[in-house]
Amino acid sequence: MSATGTITSSEYIQHHLHHLMFNLKTMSIGNGGFWTIDLDSIFFAVLLGFIFLTLFTFAARRVTSGVPGKLQNFVEVMIEFADNQVKETFHGRSNLIAPLALTIFIWVFLMNFMDLLPVDLLPRAAGAMGIDHLRIVPTADPNMTFGLSISVFFLILFYSIKIKGVKKFTKELTLQPFNSWLMIPFNFVLETVGLLAKPISLSLRLFGNLYAGELIFILIALLPWWGQWPLGGIWAIFHILIITLQAFIFMMLTIVYLSMAHEDH
Repeated sequence: MSATGTITSSEYIQHHLHHLMFNLKTMSIGNGGFWTIDLDSIFFAVLLGFIFLTLFTFAARRVTSGVPGKLQNFVEVMIEFADNQVKETFHGRSNLIAPLALTIFIWVFLMNFMDLLPVDLLPRAAGAMGIDHLRIVPTADPNMTFGLSISVFFLILFYSIKIKGVKKFTKELTLQPFNSWLMIPFNFVLETVGLLAKPISLSLRLFGNLYAGELIFILIALLPWWGQWPLGGIWAIFHILIITLQAFIFMMLTIVYLSMAHEDH
C-alpha cells in the first residue's frame, strides 16, 4: 500500500524503519539508548523459531516408513541437505554441527521470508490495536543479526579451546603467522582482528542485504497502486533468491568457521 496523504514520503519511510522499542530501565515503551530492546524483532524471531520447531517435531512424531506425506518429504529433504553440507565442509567430529546448520538455515530463511509480506499489512493491523511502530523482518535489525553471529562466535571459541586446549589456542593467537617470540604482539593483534572479523562479517552481510531489500519494498509501496504490483512482483521474485542465498551463506560460513575451530595447526 502507498502512504496516506497525511504524511510525507520521508515520514512514511522513517515510520516503517522504526522499531517497537521497550526501555528496560524505565520498563516502558520508548527509546532509551543502551537499555532499549526491539520487541518486534524478538517477538517475530521467537515466533518463527517456535513455528520451525513445531513443524519439525510434528513431522518427526508422524514419520512413517511407508509413503511419506508432503511435510515429511520436506523435512527429510532439508535434513539431508544440511547433512550433506556438513559432510562436505566440516572436517571434525561433532553431533552438534548438522542440527545447528539445519536450525540456522531454516530459522534465518523464515526470518528473511517475512520481507515478502506486504509492507503495510501487519503494521496497519498493529496500528489498529494501538501499536504505533512494527517491523516484521528480524534479520533487518542489526541487533538480531549480531546476536546470531555472536552465538556462533562463542561456539568458535568454545570448540577452539576444547579441541586444541588453552595452551595450543594461545599459541595460535600469538605465534601465527610469524613463529617468533619477538612478533607476539603483532601476531596477537592480527589474529584477534581476524577472529573478531568473523562474527562482524556474518552479521553485517545478513543485515545489509535484508535491510536493503526491506527499504526497496518500502519505496515501491510509495508508488501508485498500478506501479506497485509489477515492480513489487519482480522484486519479490528476485528477493526470494536473495533471502535463500543469505540463509545458505550464514549456514555455510558457520560450518566453515566451526571446522576451522576443530583444526589443530
